Amino acid sequence: MEHVRNLKSLSRLVLIIVIGVILNVAACESTPPVQEMSDARQAIAVAKKAGAEEHAPYHLQSAEDYLASAKEANNERAYNRARRDAKQARMKALDALHESEKATGKDSQEN
Repeated sequence: MEHVRNLKSLSRLVLIIVIGVILNVAACESTPPVQEMSDARQAIAVAKKAGAEEHAPYHLQSAEDYLASAKEANNERAYNRARRDAKQARMKALDALHESEKATGKDSQEN
Protein backbone atom coordinates (compact mmCIF):
# COMPACT_ATOMS: atom_id res chain seq x y z
CA MET A 1 0.00 0.00 0.00
CA GLU A 2 2.83 2.39 0.88
CA HIS A 3 4.48 1.61 -2.47
CA VAL A 4 1.33 2.59 -4.36
CA ARG A 5 1.07 5.84 -2.41
CA ASN A 6 4.73 6.68 -3.19
CA LEU A 7 4.15 5.89 -6.85
CA LYS A 8 1.14 8.23 -6.96
CA SER A 9 3.14 11.01 -5.29
CA LEU A 10 5.95 10.53 -7.77
CA SER A 11 3.51 10.57 -10.66
CA ARG A 12 2.02 13.84 -9.42
CA LEU A 13 5.48 15.37 -9.07
CA VAL A 14 6.44 14.33 -12.60
CA LEU A 15 3.16 15.74 -13.92
CA ILE A 16 3.77 19.06 -12.13
CA ILE A 17 7.29 19.27 -13.56
CA VAL A 18 6.07 18.48 -17.08
CA ILE A 19 3.33 21.11 -16.83
CA GLY A 20 5.88 23.64 -15.56
CA VAL A 21 8.21 22.96 -18.47
CA ILE A 22 5.36 23.24 -20.97
CA LEU A 23 4.21 26.54 -19.47
CA ASN A 24 7.76 27.88 -19.50
CA VAL A 25 8.22 26.98 -23.16
CA ALA A 26 4.83 28.44 -24.01
CA ALA A 27 5.70 31.68 -22.20
CA CYS A 28 8.91 32.04 -24.21
CA GLU A 29 7.01 31.47 -27.44
CA SER A 30 4.32 33.98 -26.53
CA THR A 31 6.59 36.87 -25.54
CA PRO A 32 7.96 39.19 -28.23
CA PRO A 33 11.76 39.52 -28.19
CA VAL A 34 11.76 43.26 -27.46
CA GLN A 35 15.17 43.38 -25.78
CA GLU A 36 16.86 41.16 -28.36
CA MET A 37 15.51 43.29 -31.23
CA SER A 38 16.71 46.46 -29.52
CA ASP A 39 20.14 44.97 -28.87
CA ALA A 40 20.46 43.99 -32.53
CA ARG A 41 19.46 47.44 -33.79
CA GLN A 42 21.91 49.13 -31.42
CA ALA A 43 24.76 46.79 -32.39
CA ILE A 44 24.13 47.47 -36.08
CA ALA A 45 24.13 51.23 -35.46
CA VAL A 46 27.42 51.04 -33.56
CA ALA A 47 28.99 48.90 -36.30
CA LYS A 48 27.91 51.40 -38.94
CA LYS A 49 29.34 54.26 -36.90
CA ALA A 50 32.63 52.36 -36.70
CA GLY A 51 32.78 52.10 -40.49
CA ALA A 52 31.42 48.62 -41.06
CA GLU A 53 29.82 49.63 -44.35
CA GLU A 54 33.32 50.10 -45.73
CA HIS A 55 35.41 47.69 -43.66
CA ALA A 56 33.04 44.78 -42.97
CA PRO A 57 30.20 44.93 -45.50
CA TYR A 58 29.61 41.18 -45.51
CA HIS A 59 29.12 40.96 -41.74
CA LEU A 60 27.03 44.12 -41.70
CA GLN A 61 24.77 42.89 -44.50
CA SER A 62 24.39 39.57 -42.72
CA ALA A 63 23.40 41.40 -39.52
CA GLU A 64 20.83 43.47 -41.40
CA ASP A 65 19.45 40.37 -43.11
CA TYR A 66 19.05 38.59 -39.77
CA LEU A 67 17.36 41.66 -38.31
CA ALA A 68 14.94 41.81 -41.26
CA SER A 69 14.18 38.12 -40.74
CA ALA A 70 13.64 38.73 -37.02
CA LYS A 71 11.21 41.57 -37.79
CA GLU A 72 9.28 39.36 -40.19
CA ALA A 73 9.12 36.51 -37.67
CA ASN A 74 8.06 38.96 -34.96
CA ASN A 75 5.23 40.21 -37.18
CA GLU A 76 4.16 36.59 -37.71
CA ARG A 77 4.28 36.06 -33.93
CA ALA A 78 6.96 33.40 -34.39
CA TYR A 79 8.76 34.74 -31.36
CA ASN A 80 11.30 31.95 -30.91
CA ARG A 81 12.51 32.41 -34.49
CA ALA A 82 12.45 36.19 -34.07
CA ARG A 83 14.49 35.91 -30.87
CA ARG A 84 17.02 33.58 -32.50
CA ASP A 85 17.42 35.79 -35.58
CA ALA A 86 17.72 38.96 -33.48
CA LYS A 87 20.51 37.34 -31.48
CA GLN A 88 22.22 36.32 -34.72
CA ALA A 89 21.87 39.88 -36.02
CA ARG A 90 23.57 41.20 -32.90
CA MET A 91 26.40 38.69 -33.19
CA LYS A 92 26.98 39.53 -36.86
CA ALA A 93 26.92 43.25 -36.06
CA LEU A 94 29.54 42.69 -33.37
CA ASP A 95 31.63 40.78 -35.91
CA ALA A 96 31.31 43.77 -38.26
CA LEU A 97 32.32 46.11 -35.45
CA HIS A 98 35.41 44.06 -34.61
CA GLU A 99 36.43 43.84 -38.27
CA SER A 100 36.02 47.60 -38.64
CA GLU A 101 38.08 48.25 -35.54
CA LYS A 102 40.83 45.96 -36.81
CA ALA A 103 40.82 47.69 -40.19
CA THR A 104 41.03 51.15 -38.67
CA GLY A 105 43.45 50.22 -35.91
CA LYS A 106 40.99 50.95 -33.11
CA ASP A 107 40.53 48.60 -30.18
CA SER A 108 37.04 48.14 -28.76
CA GLN A 109 38.53 48.24 -25.26
CA GLU A 110 39.65 51.82 -25.83
CA ASN A 111 36.03 53.01 -26.16
